[in-house]
Amino acid sequence: MTFTRSGASMRVRPFVAAPLALAATLFIAGCGGGSDADNQAAMQAEDADAQALMHAMAVSAAATPVDLFDAKKKEIAMELVSSAENSSLDWKAQYTYIEDIGDGRGYTGGIIGFCSGTGDMLGVVEDYASREPGNGLAKYVAALKKVNGTDSHSGLGSAYVSAWHKAASDIVFQQAQDAARDNTYFNPSVTQAKSDGLHALGQFIYYDAIVMHGPGDDSDSFGGIRKAAMKKAKTPAQGGNETTYLNAFLDARKVIMKKEEAHSDTSRIDTEQRVFLSAGNLNLDTPLKWKTYGDSYTIK
Repeated sequence: MTFTRSGASMRVRPFVAAPLALAATLFIAGCGGGSDADNQAAMQAEDADAQALMHAMAVSAAATPVDLFDAKKKEIAMELVSSAENSSLDWKAQYTYIEDIGDGRGYTGGIIGFCSGTGDMLGVVEDYASREPGNGLAKYVAALKKVNGTDSHSGLGSAYVSAWHKAASDIVFQQAQDAARDNTYFNPSVTQAKSDGLHALGQFIYYDAIVMHGPGDDSDSFGGIRKAAMKKAKTPAQGGNETTYLNAFLDARKVIMKKEEAHSDTSRIDTEQRVFLSAGNLNLDTPLKWKTYGDSYTIK
């Protein structure tokens, strides 16, 4: 089945000032106005992070690789995606998120950007209705069916947005979002990555791609991107080099991203995923430091 995913990967968001601690760090590092002691302290912190990562990678290489189904690794994956989707590592705060970002897919909402125009938001609301009949969103199932495949708000509007916000505090609705994420995106992508012989980083690269582009076999979907990459390089399961293959996959994905304005900023590849890949961090060991859309993040 061909399925085009949401443009939630590049949500239109207002400028938010960096937290004070981060702003201070950036000022010291970037303005040349800091003292020698400040600059030396910043360099020592960078060295400590680098040494910690090298140690973690050495330990990881000596142990049995841990895949993204591991709870700690999955949490890292959720935070990495949230940094690009929501400019925050707090992915659990996104259950309440919903807006029309003007990408032609109607409303975008929830922890990975389910869309009213692509069918996955409908699936979440239907599942919620089956888990908790009579909930505040259940009455919008018919309207969601009518707008599926379009950017229309017909039958939805501000009342629907308010109902979504209210439902977000309900753990049953959160469970419905989690299930949709896992069943449609996380589990299939990680399983495919493991079949292709990829470690945790490659599994995350697949997951991030399927979140943005959706499952399917057309050229703009996750399946199409994977096929394009396999024309350039063999997967590890086929006897290929993992780093070479993952670079080919990221190259193929960038071609698709640049075809659409909502996806044209490829920093989640350039200053996130390729940073980890260039460091040889195939097991996605912490500490992790990266940028998305110019914002800096760290997972210790």
